[in-house]
Amino acid sequence: MILLAHMVFGAAVGYKAYFLTNNILLAGFLTLLSHYFLDAFPHVEYLKSTEESIGRLKNGGFKENLADFAMVFSDFCTGLLIIFLASTNQAVIYAFALIGAIPDGLTIINSLFPKTILQKHQHMHAMVHYFTKIKKFPMFWRIATQVLAVTISIILLKY
Repeated sequence: MILLAHMVFGAAVGYKAYFLTNNILLAGFLTLLSHYFLDAFPHVEYLKSTEESIGRLKNGGFKENLADFAMVFSDFCTGLLIIFLASTNQAVIYAFALIGAIPDGLTIINSLFPKTILQKHQHMHAMVHYFTKIKKFPMFWRIATQVLAVTISIILLKY
């Protein structure tokens, strides 16, 4: 799932959970779970392999990864822009957006520092993706799930 979808969906889930329960810890936990929920659906990734990109980076391949960095950065900025335009712009909404992206951040850290406790998280995170990776879903459905997640998120953030 692209970073934008995780951020916007995380912001919406966290914001609504916090609004309904007034419990920031519960809202943060539900935001974190929202990441795995989205990853369970067929989706498109813009990085073919995080491990491959990190491997190139470790071997001095900054230029080879420049396009990946640019894509992630633009995706991050677009996510922030959507949240800015669709929400009440409270700081907590942006915090929820970042919490929604934490599992992918842990994947990157695990790729940089393998053989840590993060391997257990990586295994669990990969299992969430497993069922959608082994089946060949048409590109239409892989993109549609992300568009739907962002659309629902915008509606939740606005109302």
